[in-house]
Amino acid sequence: MSDSIILGIESSCDDTSAAIIKGNSILSNIAANQAIHKEYGGVVPELASRAHQQNIIPVVEKSLTKANIQQNAISAIGFTRGPGLLGSLLVGTSFAKSLAMSLDVPLIEVNHLQAHILAHFIEDANPMPPKFPFLCLTVSGGHTMIVLVKDYFEMDIIGKTTDDAAGEAFDKIGKIFDLDYPAGPIIDRLAKEGNPDAFTFNKPRLEHYDYSFSGIKTSVLYFIQKEVRKDPDFIKNNLNDLCASVQRCIIEILMNKLEKAAKDLNINEVAIAGGVSANSALRKAMQDNHEKLGWSIYIPKFEYTTDNAAMIAMVAQLKFERGEFTDLRTSATAKYDL
Repeated sequence: MSDSIILGIESSCDDTSAAIIKGNSILSNIAANQAIHKEYGGVVPELASRAHQQNIIPVVEKSLTKANIQQNAISAIGFTRGPGLLGSLLVGTSFAKSLAMSLDVPLIEVNHLQAHILAHFIEDANPMPPKFPFLCLTVSGGHTMIVLVKDYFEMDIIGKTTDDAAGEAFDKIGKIFDLDYPAGPIIDRLAKEGNPDAFTFNKPRLEHYDYSFSGIKTSVLYFIQKEVRKDPDFIKNNLNDLCASVQRCIIEILMNKLEKAAKDLNINEVAIAGGVSANSALRKAMQDNHEKLGWSIYIPKFEYTTDNAAMIAMVAQLKFERGEFTDLRTSATAKYDL
């Protein structure tokens, strides 16, 4: 891989992030989070785009400083074109275009979902990168899909959610439990003190490799309403067990389809990616299948699970080597097929 130095910019949702990569080695990976969304129980698009405008210059400057890189050493600029919140994407796209024009360097557009998957090729992401072909369960607050990865830029979605994403289900169920946003990490933490077999919730029965998570959300809601009528303190008295049971159910749904796909396609190279890949139960389930089914597993470092610019820079580096550059007339897009 070349020693070109690339600045990556990520602004698809509520994290403003910038990273510097040289070859496939990350020199810096800086992110600014937006705590304001906790007050609203979810991301408010207008507030997110305003915060990106405030954060993007300081974040980029900090990434350059930490990497000890001058602007004139940058070979190209990679940015998230989509998918994501349009207002947020516009901030990153506009900044990347302006900076590329001022530095007279190539501009490289990156698909956010592709970046989550290809983060596994960052030098310190794994002891060894996945071998093609491999399966990647890409699971976050906005997306849940099983992707057959045949090459860096040859990917087929073989299964996806028909409604809510898994991360969205965690957050919505967390709201039922009166937990702060984002609820996924809180549920994960509380679940460690609970009994995963305490309660049982409905699982969907979909064909092939597709997912559905709206049913478990409804099942939890009706169950809680019934129990709270009998005991107003039911949630407080059973919170750890509730979190453990919900988490077990969601992880089992995810893993059952992934195991089926791996068996049907006779693929033992299996990875996870996206924000929910930080979940401790999902990581343990992957480790269990490494031991039980002989999978070669690829679990990302925590800093590469959430939305981050390191993964954007990694994809931009691969595209730079291929000479795949973007016209300055490009625009952000909320929907961007894998």
